[in-house]
Amino acid sequence: MSDYLFYIFAALTVICGALVIINKNPINSAMFLVLSIASMAGLFVLLHAFFLAAVQVLVYAGAVMVLFLFVIMLLDLKEEQRRKINTFGAVTGVASVAAIGYVFYQSIRNTPLPNAVAHSEGDTVVLGKLLFTDYVLPFEILSILLLVAMVGVILLSKKDLK
Repeated sequence: MSDYLFYIFAALTVICGALVIINKNPINSAMFLVLSIASMAGLFVLLHAFFLAAVQVLVYAGAVMVLFLFVIMLLDLKEEQRRKINTFGAVTGVASVAAIGYVFYQSIRNTPLPNAVAHSEGDTVVLGKLLFTDYVLPFEILSILLLVAMVGVILLSKKDLK
């Protein structure tokens, strides 16, 4: 039964993720992102990581999506501005995504799973120790990335006073 649920949640995550990218309306894209996050929470439940599933729903589907929707509404995108597609930017973006996907594929294929995660399903103490010891650099890089995103949102939403 859990195999079927895994395939259902994985398919929903991929389909909703694709719809986030394909959809032209930013509000609909944000709603598909919420569905994708909820599907990923279902995958966490299947892994017996109930805390991560709850955090996924509460933090990402709740707080972060409210922030995304606030920014979308604050920017007040016009219909003409959303429909313009930069061909060079699209081709460069697809090429960079393909390159990053290839690097991820190679690194996942050549890296064995750590034993600490495999033996502790859903244990938040082990997860916290791993996060702040072995994976502290990616954690700090993510915090800097979020800070840069917040500064970018502030600069984009700033109105010119004339």
